[in-house]
Amino acid sequence: RKQATEYSTSSSDDEIESKPSLTHKAKRALRRRRKLEKETKQLIKQEELKRLHKAQAVQRQLEELEERQRALETFGVKLERELRGESDSGINDETQMLHEWFELVLEKNKLMRYESELLIIAQELELEDHQSRLEQQLREKMATDSKSK
Repeated sequence: RKQATEYSTSSSDDEIESKPSLTHKAKRALRRRRKLEKETKQLIKQEELKRLHKAQAVQRQLEELEERQRALETFGVKLERELRGESDSGINDETQMLHEWFELVLEKNKLMRYESELLIIAQELELEDHQSRLEQQLREKMATDSKSK
């Protein structure tokens, strides 16, 4: 009986000693988890800033592109009037005017393609941002306790 009592006492002592280590392990796991969450939030913030800078650059390029298109449009209107003979300009060389006209059309088409590319990049950035927000929502829902799930 004395041995059984000693055995049960020592085993209960082991349990008491193991409980603080469990809480210590739980604390370490919690600290690790918080650190990981913090690092994840920082990475998400950095990615958001990169997308924001890229979106701002795309917006500036679109504005510049719009200005160039307007300038080409006004030059094209002037050139078209000269070709029709509605304008009194000193240029009588029709082949030179046609050459300029075709160059203008080629430049305008090039700008339109570039604009399409920029719009696609902008849409891609928007989708990446949406995906990031959805992933964040998923992380938040996965972080909730299983009891509240």
